[in-house]
Amino acid sequence: MTTILQELQSYLRQHHHASLTQLEQDLHIDVDVLRGMLDRLVRKERIRKTVGKKCDSCHSCAPETIEFYEWTGCKEN
Repeated sequence: MTTILQELQSYLRQHHHASLTQLEQDLHIDVDVLRGMLDRLVRKERIRKTVGKKCDSCHSCAPETIEFYEWTGCKEN
């Protein structure tokens, strides 16, 4: 799982922010597994969760149903 977690961190560092759906599609990781890893990174203050933003490419979802995660810029320990 550590390798997947590192891949997730690298993705968010590179893209700066992503929706849960984007992460699922691009990294091919189950949503429930992703949420666990994302929660861990939130607790470590490496990322933050934001709700209510719009995707860049889609405007059909209600903003309150979209989960976004942003890289905070904190260094890994």
